[in-house]
Amino acid sequence: MSRIVAPRSETTAHPAGTATPTSDADGATGEAASASERPADASADSGAQAGPAGGRLDAGLRVVPVKHWGRWAFSAIVAFVILQFLWSLATNPQWQWDVFAEYFFAPSVINGLWLTLGLTVVSGVAGFVLGAVLAVFRLSKSPLLNAAAWWYVWFFRSVPLVVQILVWYNLGYLYPTLGLGTPFTTDFWIVEFPTTTLISAFAAAAIGLSLHQAAYSAEIIRAGILSVDQGQLEAAGALGLPRSIRFFRITLPQAARAIVPNAFNEIIGLVKGTSVVFIVALPELFYTVQVIYNRNQRVIPLLLVAVVWYALITTVLSIAQYYVERRYARGSVRELPPTPVQRARRWVTEHWNRLGDGHTSAEPPPARPAPARPEPATSAAAAASDQSRTGGAA
Repeated sequence: MSRIVAPRSETTAHPAGTATPTSDADGATGEAASASERPADASADSGAQAGPAGGRLDAGLRVVPVKHWGRWAFSAIVAFVILQFLWSLATNPQWQWDVFAEYFFAPSVINGLWLTLGLTVVSGVAGFVLGAVLAVFRLSKSPLLNAAAWWYVWFFRSVPLVVQILVWYNLGYLYPTLGLGTPFTTDFWIVEFPTTTLISAFAAAAIGLSLHQAAYSAEIIRAGILSVDQGQLEAAGALGLPRSIRFFRITLPQAARAIVPNAFNEIIGLVKGTSVVFIVALPELFYTVQVIYNRNQRVIPLLLVAVVWYALITTVLSIAQYYVERRYARGSVRELPPTPVQRARRWVTEHWNRLGDGHTSAEPPPARPAPARPEPATSAAAAASDQSRTGGAA
């Protein structure tokens, strides 16, 4: 952003020897008078240049960039805080970077990382599939399906995740055996198995995370479907398109623009939410790190190992989210947003060209000739000829 600084008001000499300042407040009379007194080629010799709106700017005007003092002050404070933190990371021996490097690729940590990723994939897929079904039930005209989906969402959003995992892990206390047989009885004559054997620690964690995630995914998908313009659905129905075509070819691609950001946000939260399964002694990433620092008392570097691995996973998911959102934005914007590589290349090219233009020449750019304006006499003659052509009628 820049602003134009005008020079001091010039003076016009009068025959009486007095000098009166000329400004825009003189109106059209002063302008006409000055135009009659100056020679015809004065505009070409005065060094004036064309303005942005077709007018002329005086050669004495100069463009001065606006100085954002508040922005510079806060930027300096933020830069100081970041540099101070980085300096403490490099100089404080309590971080124990040697211990961090020793355990970052430890086999137990890598195994816990794979278990975390497995729980995330299983729970995310199952949660969003069940959430899509619940979202369709919420939008259904059936009172039973609508009420059942509402009560499901209400219940699993009300109960903490840790409680759900513990209930599934200890389900054998409520139901020692599960199976198939005569309805409303415990006669499992088709198949029967003990509950404690069926629901292991991994199964309890996966079931709890999936059911918990489904409640939130259902609302995300329902909101995305409702964001689609109903006029398009009515037009598709008027054309006689089948319901499946309307949903998968019209509703879902447009709803994905609203679903994808929130869905990735939930998946990133699910990655970190897997850390609560330590309650059932499942050796995922955080539980493995806990076991190690309880043994060697190196708490900070071991926690830093878990933090860095979680940050790497979320970074990969954030990059994937950017490209998925960019793909689904094809039908809503005229030009796709540039990728980080394209943005960096454009920034380098722009600043390189600006650096070269700033030192090529110290002289101001040549003034462009002002657009020719019709003389008042010409305009009056044209008006008289038009009036005579029409016979003087108004």
